Amino acid sequence: MHRSRHLLRALAGPSSSSRLLAARPLAPAGHDRRHYAESAAASSASADVEVRGEGAQAGEGWLWIDSVFPVRLGRWDLRAYAGYVREETLLQRLRSLLSKVKTHDFQVVAVEPHNKDGGVFVKFAFNARDKDSALQSILDSLRECVHSHGGVPSWWGISTGEVWLVKGKPWREDLNRYASGIVKISFDGPDVPEEALYDLLRPYGTIIDIKPASPAPAGVLRSATVTFRNMRSATTTRNTVHAAKIPSSPSSQTLTILRTSYQQPIAAHAIRDYITSHPKIFLPVLFFLLGTLTYTIFDPIRVLMVEGKMENWFDFKEFAIYKWIRANTFERFSFIATDSSIVSLASEGVWKERQDAENALEKYLTDLPTTICFVHGPQGSGKTRMLTELLQKSGRKAMIINVGELSKANSDMTLVSGLAIQTGYWPVFSFLNSVNNLIDLASVGVIGQKAGLSSSLTDQLKQILDVVGRGLARVNTSHHNQHEREVKQAQLKEVMIQDAAARQEQIEKGLWHDGRIDALCGNGVMSELGIGIEHFGEADADAPSPASANDEAFNEKARKAQSAEEKQEEEAKQKKQRAEDLQSSQSMPVVIIKNFESKGGGTRKEELLNVLAQWAASIADGQVAHVIVVSDNRENVKRLARALPSKPLNQISLSDADNASAMSFVKQKLHDSGADVKFTQQQLAYIDRLGGRASDLESLIHKVRSGLTVEEAVEDIVIRGVSELRKNAFGDDVEDAKNLPWSREQAWILMKQLSKQPQASISYHEVLMDFPFKGDETPLRSMEHAELISIGTVNGRPSTIRPGKPVYKYVFERLVHDPTFQATQDIAFNEKVIASAEAAVRACEDELLTLKDVDAGTASWWGSKRAVEMRANHLLGKMRAAQDKVEALERQNAQLKKVLAKAKA
Repeated sequence: MHRSRHLLRALAGPSSSSRLLAARPLAPAGHDRRHYAESAAASSASADVEVRGEGAQAGEGWLWIDSVFPVRLGRWDLRAYAGYVREETLLQRLRSLLSKVKTHDFQVVAVEPHNKDGGVFVKFAFNARDKDSALQSILDSLRECVHSHGGVPSWWGISTGEVWLVKGKPWREDLNRYASGIVKISFDGPDVPEEALYDLLRPYGTIIDIKPASPAPAGVLRSATVTFRNMRSATTTRNTVHAAKIPSSPSSQTLTILRTSYQQPIAAHAIRDYITSHPKIFLPVLFFLLGTLTYTIFDPIRVLMVEGKMENWFDFKEFAIYKWIRANTFERFSFIATDSSIVSLASEGVWKERQDAENALEKYLTDLPTTICFVHGPQGSGKTRMLTELLQKSGRKAMIINVGELSKANSDMTLVSGLAIQTGYWPVFSFLNSVNNLIDLASVGVIGQKAGLSSSLTDQLKQILDVVGRGLARVNTSHHNQHEREVKQAQLKEVMIQDAAARQEQIEKGLWHDGRIDALCGNGVMSELGIGIEHFGEADADAPSPASANDEAFNEKARKAQSAEEKQEEEAKQKKQRAEDLQSSQSMPVVIIKNFESKGGGTRKEELLNVLAQWAASIADGQVAHVIVVSDNRENVKRLARALPSKPLNQISLSDADNASAMSFVKQKLHDSGADVKFTQQQLAYIDRLGGRASDLESLIHKVRSGLTVEEAVEDIVIRGVSELRKNAFGDDVEDAKNLPWSREQAWILMKQLSKQPQASISYHEVLMDFPFKGDETPLRSMEHAELISIGTVNGRPSTIRPGKPVYKYVFERLVHDPTFQATQDIAFNEKVIASAEAAVRACEDELLTLKDVDAGTASWWGSKRAVEMRANHLLGKMRAAQDKVEALERQNAQLKKVLAKAKA
């Protein structure tokens, strides 16, 4: 009786629910799991118990918590890396959750993850008199706590795990034995019956089949196999039952130790065995095959897509049916007048400064490309408009790469996708680079080195542009072949026209005869004999040839006419050759790289600019396409010059127009819109404030068309410039000003000096050497890049400083004459000067003290007193000048503070 009770206690536990299980049929699967879980919870756990006195016993035990990590099914299972990423967070959450239970002084001792089986072993300590009931109470409290807090933390955010007591001993092995739904249970001792195994293992999940132990060779443990429906049940059984000791039968005193392991459902195949056994051979071959597949399949498709973008194959607006529908529906019934032509800035003599730039650019586009054309000028100088006009006039195909849009990308993947969209590169798998990085990380653990699948941003950009270059070469070749076909057709047509004219001339002279008639009817003796068609010469003509006359004058005249005709033919041939060369160069595609600026964007933009510069130099040098790089600053030409060091760049500079050209442009645009173009002297003076900057003139024209007067429009432009300049040059607040590459004092002193000069121009080196720059050119270059100022050059060196826009002169004056703003900035500037002067005074004082010691030590030396006295006088003079400056600036600050007080009042 004692033995039966001991067996039932080991198999089912002391809970009443397990006793009820034998008396009633099984419930549905979902309910069974909960019922059997409670039964398993009541099972005994292995614990090392230490008796503390006569009262409570201190014991330790183990818990198994499943479904915390993904169950790894093999070395190729990438889900395990997702578990590694979140391992620390999950373990911390699990420890915090379990620590909330205080039943029987429950305390977590250690948390040991077992990632391969997707769970965690938890070692705990407790104090109780009755170990079995204490373990059951602890387990119930743990499950109640876990369920009340949303369940067991899981790697994929959905809680499906459960807490189990470990009946044997934890075995955290890292062998190449991965989880399976089949558990092999070996018996170290007498065999355990199937009924006992079923009662022991059923609480962990639904069992599909149990295969009893079969005879085994001597020295090998007999084993049974248990097949579970769920992988989770198998992993729980493997980690909770291993090394458990149970009686082989109710009447037996001998205990059997259970040894658990996984058994794969299907034997490994030869190919799979070879792959897993030789990864250093298989993986490089696999990656080579993948690269070859990409090169042979996707790259030709991408080249075709680039060509299609250049030829507008996929632009529905270029389809004939769309043009017909639009012409006969929308445009016919539209009441909005559309301007079909763009008014050129250089048309009809208006804006003469643009004509030279347009001619230079047009000349570059009509020659074979040997270098890069670099077009630079300030914003609003008409660069984009000029390019648009020339492309529309010539009908050239252009690919536009906008660096400004690409620099807004916040990740490498977005940058690569943006460049692919602009160039027509498709298909693009930018997201695969992240996957490749993960594969490289996995390959390091498998073969000890990276697989080489991941690539840097520079390599990705080069790969895209290389394919784009091949697509442009195909466009160039197709255009060239089409041009040759057109030339041949034109030549054939010209030959046919010449033959027809010669035939007509022979008919008029009576020298032409259709030989086909001779073949049918015969002509002369030769035809009658059947020899063939008789030749019809000048002797058979109706009239004698004029050349048959023996007239020397006529022969001389004929020779001169023939010589003149040959000369004309030679000139015509050369002219034709030049026309063919021109047509060949004009058939080349055009690549326009806009906003080629280095400011902003960080290292990602620097890499993009370097790659674009190298690529532009290669396609221009290879005569694949004409390359035009557009920039707002001439400093960016250095990057292109480094990419093409052997050839000079074709630089085209655009600047602001003079007042006369700007006035003519405004009058023409207002006249075209039907506005009054008669300006008063005051209005002309207001327009002169805008200078020749195209963007400001366009804004003026738009405001005048909207109903504002010239004075109101110009004033609005100036006020807007004041607001923009306060933000861009001085920052919104002190923290924002710290992020600027120049100080407020540097920006303020430049504005004050430029506003005082009638020509708005100051010496570069005079500003550079004086306070607050002190020889530092970086703030000046930064302000030039921000277009606050422009730096003029003479013989390649900086010479003058001017406002970034012509209207900025009046913006500077408005800021300088603002009493509150002027007082604030002057006080800040004066404080800097005062600090510098006081530092000079302190330095002079320290040196004077040193001179005092020198004088005391060298008083007996001849001439030393005179040298010390001269140096002291010099230092005293510097101190006096610095002190005078400090006093003057402090008095000035006192007056400025009064101005601020009045402004606040």
